[in-house]
Amino acid sequence: MGRSGPQITAKRQLWDCVTLTMVLLSLLFRPAHCQQCRIQRCNAEYVASTSPSSGLQEDVALDVDYCIALRAYALCTRRQARSCRGDLVYHSAVFRIKELFSQHNCSSDGPTSSAKVPSTSRPAVSELCDYENRVLVSGSAGQQKKYAHCGLFGDPHLRTFRDEFQTCKVEGAWPLIDNRFLSVQVTNVPVVLGSSATATSKITVIFKSYHGCTDQKVYQATTEDLPLAFQDGTRSGGESLTIVERGGSGVGRQVKIQARYIGTSIIVRRVGSYLTFAIRMPEDTLDFSEDNGGLQLCLHGCPRNELIKEHTLGRQSQQPRLQGTNTELGPLRPPHQIYTVERATAKCRETLQVEDVYFQSCVFDLLTTGDPEFSMAAYGALEDLKALPPSKLKQNSPRTPRLTNRGVSHTSGSLLSLLLLLILLLL
Repeated sequence: MGRSGPQITAKRQLWDCVTLTMVLLSLLFRPAHCQQCRIQRCNAEYVASTSPSSGLQEDVALDVDYCIALRAYALCTRRQARSCRGDLVYHSAVFRIKELFSQHNCSSDGPTSSAKVPSTSRPAVSELCDYENRVLVSGSAGQQKKYAHCGLFGDPHLRTFRDEFQTCKVEGAWPLIDNRFLSVQVTNVPVVLGSSATATSKITVIFKSYHGCTDQKVYQATTEDLPLAFQDGTRSGGESLTIVERGGSGVGRQVKIQARYIGTSIIVRRVGSYLTFAIRMPEDTLDFSEDNGGLQLCLHGCPRNELIKEHTLGRQSQQPRLQGTNTELGPLRPPHQIYTVERATAKCRETLQVEDVYFQSCVFDLLTTGDPEFSMAAYGALEDLKALPPSKLKQNSPRTPRLTNRGVSHTSGSLLSLLLLLILLLL
């Protein structure tokens, strides 16, 4: 009977501990059940404030209003941090905001509201004809959209959508891209007597009709004419398809075509007597399957019998090996100068400091043509790659664990184990 007092006291302490633990558990799980992730509202507000008719956010002019909208977007996501901890769309938005701050040189400090009131009567067609806005509004930003780059330049050198680099002959007319959105065809002609190398003399881009956004438009550039208009004389196909003359590196005249409704940008340059081509497209508009019908150089690369294997040059060779003569297309001329590997390397190093595939292409072009102006095609292509980069999200995308019932029960199990251990220590 004498021990009943301490036993009662110990039981009371135990129940007090259990009660306190249950209260803590209820407080811990209350936010998860009572608060709702509202990241879609943040996305919708950002879209409404940045796209009256402008299109892709990458091409929004750098001004105070845009940075204000971006800061408001960041503030909205921060307020959702607790309730959206396990939401992939939320983490995707946070990652994208960091990219946009850096891309547009916006400061994270500053006002988050503006006197500019976003229009609520804007027709729905504006969102339909803007690829990135469709991604944000649909909520599919949780699976980050990736972009692919393709370029054709020089003698000619091809960088495919798969980031494979090739040097090809491909004389005559060849398709680069042919899908449900657009078709691109190039015509290549021999460059000099005795060489299998060719260069691009004509580029034709067909933008296929896209319901509610644009009718079919055809753009064609030649070595004699790099127009600032489609073949029908217009410079746009509505707000979502435009042509502008592009400034920049100063390597040749440049034209940029922006197709916002499919998130696509194209740069066509005239360098010396020939043309270069670069394009950036969302990967989900491409069909990477091997059984995809049709020949598309940007997608599948050049046929094996069209590859030039002498692209990488050793110090022992003085010139690329020539592979016969073809005089069927256009007047051929001898090289302007005779370059050795050493002279060509020194010349290319004036504009390209890193000895990568673009540097090797420059050397190859000099050895093949002897034309210093034509060798600038590699530098122009590298500038286009920087302006229209392929997506790096494959390496940098954040890995966010999914918040499921199984994860909650795992956490509950850990806390219950801790509670049982505490009870055993008190007994």
